[in-house]
Amino acid sequence: MFVVSFKSSSVKAALLGTLIVICAVAGVYVAGRSVEASVDSAKSGIDYSAADASQRIAFLSQFGWDVVADPVEVREIIIPAEFDKAYEEYSSMQKEHGLDLSDYCGKRAKRWTYEIKNYPGYEGSSLVQANLFVLDGRVIGGDICSLETNGFMHSFLYPKEKENKSPDGTTAT
Repeated sequence: MFVVSFKSSSVKAALLGTLIVICAVAGVYVAGRSVEASVDSAKSGIDYSAADASQRIAFLSQFGWDVVADPVEVREIIIPAEFDKAYEEYSSMQKEHGLDLSDYCGKRAKRWTYEIKNYPGYEGSSLVQANLFVLDGRVIGGDICSLETNGFMHSFLYPKEKENKSPDGTTAT
């Protein structure tokens, strides 16, 4: 057993009180951020877990995507400490699915790239991919993109319109 004793003085009491307040504030802050993340996830109904392959694939399937199980690429990335115009636009796109890359400026993450098998107009093609930015087992950003020269990039949301560009450049309905 460990026993601490000290003489009661107003300075020591003030320091002890300050320490207790700091610990309480820190505890409330940490608990609040955890609850905030849970509430955001519950509101959107999206599970951002991505600690393993099955969770990453399940994340994409929430949006209707069917992907090849083995990633095309896994790479470490660094979210820029300051965003240029392109990253500002990219970060804006993330907000469509409840994510905000600006919360992760300067952080290292992993980018997992998967081939999408069911993009409308590209079925059976390997020209469309999903990129997931993962930090601490959680998706923090990403996109769906085409590898074509004049391709596209958009959020994880499945395209609603029936008209999409086919791999040969024509319009498919």
